[in-house]
Amino acid sequence: MRRIMILGVSAGVGKSTFAQRLGRILNIEVFHLDKLYWKRNWVESTVEEFAAHQQKIVEKEKWIIEGNYSNTYDIRAKYADTIIYLELPLIVCISRVFKRLLLNIGKTRPDMAPGCKEKIDYEFLKFICTTYHSRKKKMNDRLEQFHQSGIQKNIIILKSKKDIQTYIDNLSTLKRSEQSIK
Repeated sequence: MRRIMILGVSAGVGKSTFAQRLGRILNIEVFHLDKLYWKRNWVESTVEEFAAHQQKIVEKEKWIIEGNYSNTYDIRAKYADTIIYLELPLIVCISRVFKRLLLNIGKTRPDMAPGCKEKIDYEFLKFICTTYHSRKKKMNDRLEQFHQSGIQKNIIILKSKKDIQTYIDNLSTLKRSEQSIK
């Protein structure tokens, strides 16, 4: 696991937090697509700018990139050796979006561009609720395409908070034992 792509069914599923934890365990730099896409004060990058940022990253020897952004999915997928997909229930995702707002209101999260203060609006909530099931199907279809294509990728699907915690715990234990052997 040297080039890791982290996807999720929705905002609030825990991609950023999971990526940070994974990065600490594996000692791999984490890149947040939200931070690459959004410029200061919620100004969007062009697709060309966004793609160019990612292209520079994927050519590195090691990386963890978290975020969905389907319009540049192929850039990351081409180079990734591991794809980790997080899928939690819609109600969990929505509650985490509200929790994130409460914890960061008036502040910019570390996984966002400067000046992008935490916010939530009706359109964002509507997007999460109305696209959750179609995105879930689309993500499962994408992962199935990898299996059928024969392209060698390590695909890990975590569908509960317990699955996510167990994965992190097991990886931490493995890394500690590797270090004690050295």
